[in-house]
Amino acid sequence: MREALLIALKDLRLEGRSKDILTTTVFFSALVVLIMGFALGPDTERLKDAAPGVLWTALAFASVLAAQRAFGSEQESGALESLLLYPNGHEWVFVGKLIANYLLMLLLGAVTLVTTSLIYNLSYTHLGYLVLVLLLGVLGFSIISVFYAAITVNLRAKEALLPVLMFPICIPVVIGAVSATKILAQNGLTSDLYGWLQLLAGFDLVSLLVAALAFPHALEN
Repeated sequence: MREALLIALKDLRLEGRSKDILTTTVFFSALVVLIMGFALGPDTERLKDAAPGVLWTALAFASVLAAQRAFGSEQESGALESLLLYPNGHEWVFVGKLIANYLLMLLLGAVTLVTTSLIYNLSYTHLGYLVLVLLLGVLGFSIISVFYAAITVNLRAKEALLPVLMFPICIPVVIGAVSATKILAQNGLTSDLYGWLQLLAGFDLVSLLVAALAFPHALEN
């Protein structure tokens, strides 16, 4: 775990200096929210109904941009092999990259949530549940995107392959997060909400275990 934290701190320190990921993803997600707002038209009720889907669509696409930089700095500088020479298991390299990506995506998610709420005139009364949905949904995106970013980092068409590989796997996250956010946007706490939260938590747990265990073998291949 110490190795994972060192890798995460290194990535966060580099991002703090360059701000490449945050600048790109925040601008991109805000652009998606604005374009979808214009496309849906001035109908207030229609905008409110579509807002949860727009929010998580923006985060899904932005997660691709963030994940492409997860191993990008090491790959561009030729330091990826040196990173993998750490004496501990490679799964801790994955955990470290995941922690850094997750924290950056959470910051992006908070900014996108505020932007969407302002543009689409949304209000939430159960903020605690909304934060929980954001934590679980963003974690699911981070796990899948970082895992496939590692697999495609040395491929020529990695920019095109990464979304093709990760989006089908992220379907449960999109469905669960959009459904839960829509329930909260309608100011309701129903049994369906807890079902969607359980889906998100279960997906995150299973995908984290599978990705951590498969990560060393994926790198070797």
